[in-house]
Amino acid sequence: MEERSLRITGTDKSFFNKITSTLTRILIPTRIGINGMLISRKRNIVIKNYENYKNNEEDDKEELEKKYENAYEAYLGALDKYVMDSIYKKVKNNAASEFEKDALSKYYEITSLKENEYIEYKYRKQKYLIELDYEGIKVDGKEKVLEKYHPFYLSKMDSLYKAILKNYSIKVADNTSTYDSAKEWIYTKIFYTLDEYIQNILSLKIKLNSVENNRDIIEEYEKYESYSVGKLDSRDNIEKNMVLLGLSRKLFTHSLPLVVAEQCYEKLLKDARVLVQDTKMAAKRERAYSMLINLIEDYNVKLLSTKVYWDSPKARNQYKAFWNHYQEITKLKETDFIEYIKQKEILFIKNDMKKLRKGKTDYTKILRYYKRKLVDYGVMKQIRDSYKSEGKYTKIKEVA
Repeated sequence: MEERSLRITGTDKSFFNKITSTLTRILIPTRIGINGMLISRKRNIVIKNYENYKNNEEDDKEELEKKYENAYEAYLGALDKYVMDSIYKKVKNNAASEFEKDALSKYYEITSLKENEYIEYKYRKQKYLIELDYEGIKVDGKEKVLEKYHPFYLSKMDSLYKAILKNYSIKVADNTSTYDSAKEWIYTKIFYTLDEYIQNILSLKIKLNSVENNRDIIEEYEKYESYSVGKLDSRDNIEKNMVLLGLSRKLFTHSLPLVVAEQCYEKLLKDARVLVQDTKMAAKRERAYSMLINLIEDYNVKLLSTKVYWDSPKARNQYKAFWNHYQEITKLKETDFIEYIKQKEILFIKNDMKKLRKGKTDYTKILRYYKRKLVDYGVMKQIRDSYKSEGKYTKIKEVA
């Protein structure tokens, strides 16, 4: 019998492989069902413990928090098991949907962070697993489950996004390392994370009326929405990131502190200046310039005006003089709006020119562009110099 068994197995290997493959495909949905019930049970437990912890102000608050944390850990474990037991097997056996293939791909992408970026890995994996379950609930159309799940989901997502941004902030604020491509990548991650939060979490909060009627946030969010349609060019992306930073000052004050937000603004200003001086077409350059002026105002009004600690008394006094001048110009807004816009732009140009002249980056082109603007406004005059070399040499001199 043993010889016959070996003979059959050897001669009809492909036949038995097909049977095994078919059985595996049949068994996978059963396994998903088991995981689904387990996840549902763990989810209900974590929601119940979350509600008890949040709604109870008694002396046993610490004990309730511990129960909630244990329930949350068990819930994450069930979700992690679901990914490895069910989605992985479905992908391996070519029985997965596009959603499941994408889910596994993201899972491995996050897992790859574990060795070199453990803190980011820890928070992003939690976020990924909870999002995966949330999407599953939405697909199943379980409205009552969603209604119960939302408070826990939004609370946990808030804490995870704050932890991720705080981790990035520590890296950006680390002055022991020089400014390099690694830091550039962190800025990109900050903007991506802010975008992700506003698109997925803030939008849901607004939909559920969970923003506490904060009109400022809703107005900024409506600006953000205008960048969600169509393909964005370089100028659009800088403007979008400017809106994201504006929202971050209201949503992530502690996770993305002012010193880090200031560096993010400076990164955008650098990108905006480069865009202005590198754009060849006049119309596009004017639009890029208009965006740069708006960014300078955002930086000075939304960020620097709230700054308490300065690098030096001189820097603080310089900004104070700028702010007083800005406040005086603002008074024109009601009486002569055109003059208000003109004077404000002149102030921003002059202030930016002072900064650029002190820096190490070569901004010759944009300084020349600024000077042309000041000539147009009558603040500077253009004079011809007697020196000639391969044509006429023109110098621009400020009016006394």
